[in-house]
Amino acid sequence: MRTIRVGKVVVNIGVGKSGEAIERGKTVLEQVTGQKPSQRRAKRSVREFGVHKGEPIGVIVTVRGSETSELIGRLLAARDKKMGSSSFDDRGSVSFGVKEHIEIPGIRYDPAIGIFGMNVSVLLERAGYRVARRSRRTSKVGKGQMVSREEAMEFFRKNFGVSID
Repeated sequence: MRTIRVGKVVVNIGVGKSGEAIERGKTVLEQVTGQKPSQRRAKRSVREFGVHKGEPIGVIVTVRGSETSELIGRLLAARDKKMGSSSFDDRGSVSFGVKEHIEIPGIRYDPAIGIFGMNVSVLLERAGYRVARRSRRTSKVGKGQMVSREEAMEFFRKNFGVSID
């Protein structure tokens, strides 16, 4: 019950405008994750940026299951397996960015697509987390079952060979 595992990996590209840029962002995420991405729409209009409410401005993919470890390894290789301690929070979540998607191993530069950066969020969990998410008889997960910041750091050091500064 104390074993830590990867619950999900969320990869997000904030494009900032709709149209062809969204389609190129979808292509990049599909290359990186192998899954079909979904669009995220603007919550409000921002005149300075030319964004209107309801307009698609980002693409996102959630990866669960056995593919998560391989995906995290590839994404960390783009960062030379280095992370800052500020990337870890107190509840077992880890977030980091990849500046250019072409740094990820196995991805080639395509001039028609361009270069995109992306945000990656990893949720670490233990057995029993399902009780907080299930639809029937949901309950809270106790503090002892939560993944702490130090445990998350040790998990990334041991499983992915990450150096944390």
